[in-house]
Amino acid sequence: MKPHGWSEGLDEVCTNFQKDLSCLIDAELDEPAAGRAMVHMEACTCCREFFEDTRTHVALHRDVADPERLFARFAMLKLTGVEALRQVEGIDLVHRLATLFYQLGKAYVLAGIDAGYRERVFEAAVPVDSTQSRGRGFVDGVLLQGKNTTGGLDWQRARAMLNGRLDKIESPLEKGRRLLEEAIAVDPSHEEALLYMAFLHGHEGRRVTAAEEYRQVFNTAIHDANRGHAAIQLGRLYSAEKNYKKAVACWRWVTISRLAEQDDRFFVARFNLGMVYALMRNSKRSLHYFRELLDRHPQRIGEVADLFFRSPKLREAIDEQPGFPEALVKTCPELFTAPIAQAGTEPEGE
Repeated sequence: MKPHGWSEGLDEVCTNFQKDLSCLIDAELDEPAAGRAMVHMEACTCCREFFEDTRTHVALHRDVADPERLFARFAMLKLTGVEALRQVEGIDLVHRLATLFYQLGKAYVLAGIDAGYRERVFEAAVPVDSTQSRGRGFVDGVLLQGKNTTGGLDWQRARAMLNGRLDKIESPLEKGRRLLEEAIAVDPSHEEALLYMAFLHGHEGRRVTAAEEYRQVFNTAIHDANRGHAAIQLGRLYSAEKNYKKAVACWRWVTISRLAEQDDRFFVARFNLGMVYALMRNSKRSLHYFRELLDRHPQRIGEVADLFFRSPKLREAIDEQPGFPEALVKTCPELFTAPIAQAGTEPEGE
């Protein structure tokens, strides 16, 4: 237990996480909060050291109270340490392999759908040739170190997938599908691979399947950004079916969770809300979200103007409502003076 004032010098995020980590040691933290705490700890040296120190102190107190437990711990220390190290290393290697498959799968999917689309997504697609070469080098390294059974995977099969087996598939979309399937087979919880598989299914018109997959990611994802992606895309599917109320619920989650404030790239959620309310013939609510969008994301004005330009159904809905065009000019004058910029993401409501 740290003395009074232990949080001095820590930012608010670490202070809150260290409270959660203390509860985690005592098994008093629910699963979602535990997942978030573990993810934060992986990236934060300060919190990782806090967790290890606290866990060590708790274990020592328990051992001192029970001498037999203490002797048993000394007897098992070496074996347990080696086994734990192997397990952690195996998890890391498996995740890295799944991520390579995902990155390549995403690149092929985007190239197959629209070669220019890769410039309008959250993160640019990786270069295929160099990533494939890097992937082969990674797998070769695992095999050379004699770790070909790590994680229970067939690393020879993974090597073949990154080599001749992939080259035999002609269609970029089919290559993307196979790679995403490999990523999910290697790591069934790989959130980004699950998202892009859902994206591919949606593109192919399998909307029910895509919606189920997006809901799965939203309900189980540890990373809030991936929950946000799932909510944005699920809202898009609902909007395409003119189920606007459900679409609003999805995009409202992104704004209520303050994800758009934490990651400015989620500004599109407010654009989507403004657009869907325009389609619902609710000009007051539509204007509210467009004004809020410009106020909260002023650096995105050019991209917002571009989204208007590339959304004919939105412009049509505005023009059909008496007084709406004039109110939009009055409420959001910046839209009509800002230079149009290439948007960072696609409008999600059409």
